[in-house]
Amino acid sequence: MVGRVADEVVLSDEERTFLETQVRRHKAARSLSDRCRMILLCAEGLQSKEVAERLGVHEHTVGKWRRRFVKDRIEGLTDEYRPGRPRTVQDAQVAEVIERTLNTTPKDATHWSIRSMAAETGLSHTTIRRIWTAFGLQPHRSETFKLSTDPLFVDKVQDIVGLYMSPPNRAIVLCVDEKSQIQALDREQPVLPMAPGVAERRTHTYIRHGTTSLFAALDIATGAVIGKCYKRHRATEFLDFLKRIDAAVPKGPDVHLVMDNYATHKTPKIQGWLARRPHWHIHFTPTSASWINQVERWFAELTRKQLQRGVHRSTAELEADITAFIAAHNEDPKPYKSVKSADEILAAVKRFCQRTDRTLCSEL
Repeated sequence: MVGRVADEVVLSDEERTFLETQVRRHKAARSLSDRCRMILLCAEGLQSKEVAERLGVHEHTVGKWRRRFVKDRIEGLTDEYRPGRPRTVQDAQVAEVIERTLNTTPKDATHWSIRSMAAETGLSHTTIRRIWTAFGLQPHRSETFKLSTDPLFVDKVQDIVGLYMSPPNRAIVLCVDEKSQIQALDREQPVLPMAPGVAERRTHTYIRHGTTSLFAALDIATGAVIGKCYKRHRATEFLDFLKRIDAAVPKGPDVHLVMDNYATHKTPKIQGWLARRPHWHIHFTPTSASWINQVERWFAELTRKQLQRGVHRSTAELEADITAFIAAHNEDPKPYKSVKSADEILAAVKRFCQRTDRTLCSEL
């Protein structure tokens, strides 16, 4: 009996060039390069059994790709479409999960969890997780916000953002604010240091050793910070800090101060001192809009790097660490860059107001 005759493989110049290129390519899929090797060896007149022995595959595998190449040429070397397992969750069920997540709450909680939604809908918790992930739903997360009701909100935003993006020539722009009531906290028991596989551990209880207040001025051009700690944060301390700024900045250029509407910034003593310096210009931020003051960004960096996990047994230790942090920062300061114009910021606030149905929208 005569066995089945293998299909003869004859390559054109273009096909041979393509197959040899795929074999040499380092980034080609391994499956495709192996199939190309099979076809090239078959084109040399070798039988499927001989090709299989050379490449370490089964003879039937070589025969399969030989037949598919003879029938469909290069396109026959790609994998055929595989429909896979039929869907068990229909579009209507997905829509129901999304609708319930956005518009309802469970009877015993303020928000849905994966398992409570799974119990409610009859789907598995892994299915609920995939649906929420696909549509970016995170019911467990919550963020806070506060909209400014300052009647001059638009004018103040345009003024301050204009200073950031296009400061006056030969002028110094400083963002000034105070971080008050910084607590010197010590843990009731020693902190256990980090070890391989073990995070740093500390007691959740602490001992207070007093407070201090930090006054800081951030130069938006260089990122350098002028700072000093005080026991209190009254107008007297603020005036002393203004004098410290006056001594630190070069004489001659105009000085623009960006600061909030805290009462100590507007006392008669402060206004009188500023009135005797006409080259000093004050720019007040809108109420409830501390995010526009760049020194707040630096305060966040100070908290994250130095204060949040710091251990201080006295206010003197706390103030020493703050002073050292300022000195280290000023060795290689980097300014914060404003990337959004005033119009872009106001447009974003307006869109948010429209979502929350606030009357402020009519003013923007």
